[in-house]
Amino acid sequence: MKLHKRVKRIEEIVGHHFTNEDLVISAITHPSAAEGKSVSASYERLEFLGDSVLGAMIATDLFERYPAMDEGQLSLLKIALVSGEMLSEVAGELGIGELILFGESEKGTGARGLRSALENVYEALVGALYLDGGYESAHSFVARTLHPRITPELGRNVVPAKSRLQEHIQRDYHIGPEYKLEGESGPAHSPTFTSVVLVEGRRVGRGQGSTKKESQANAAADALVRMGYEEAQNSQDTEPEEV
Repeated sequence: MKLHKRVKRIEEIVGHHFTNEDLVISAITHPSAAEGKSVSASYERLEFLGDSVLGAMIATDLFERYPAMDEGQLSLLKIALVSGEMLSEVAGELGIGELILFGESEKGTGARGLRSALENVYEALVGALYLDGGYESAHSFVARTLHPRITPELGRNVVPAKSRLQEHIQRDYHIGPEYKLEGESGPAHSPTFTSVVLVEGRRVGRGQGSTKKESQANAAADALVRMGYEEAQNSQDTEPEEV
């Protein structure tokens, strides 16, 4: 698909005609397609801005919608709404996936690479809308695409794996779990991080992710199963292994 058609389609999806078309192009450009170019050529800077803008908007919307909710309930609901899983799902349903510009080095990463890109592009588009059309333009897109997902029940079971593990370990060992980065692999624009979690110096879980934060979360989820606090989601993972 030609670039101008991608831009036009994005404008239709977000409901805004961009004065600065370069913002749209950057927002849909994966870092692998911007190697050797300026730092503004890919979505990374816009994603940084969009993440903060999105968080503030959702926090405000939830604060106003649920006056009886306490801070903890609001936090869990916000976590669920701005999670990578939610944003990638919404972006995928909007048809954004086919509009992302990937470099050759990223085209073989499959579903994991696309999921991460969808999340990042959604946030980048929020940032682009905020810069080109102001708060109202960005908020209109966020409200139209995320507000229908808001229910009080959404956040009830959204306690991060790290928080769940922290609670168990503090209760049983009277200390906190420790996370360490074990390795980093892959190209610079799309690295894979491996983290381990330790309790009393013993490795109890290992996880990988496209960010350090994600790898730590997956390590915590792994530890919850290996230590017997939670059941494995996949029955093949129930056999304990050396980590």
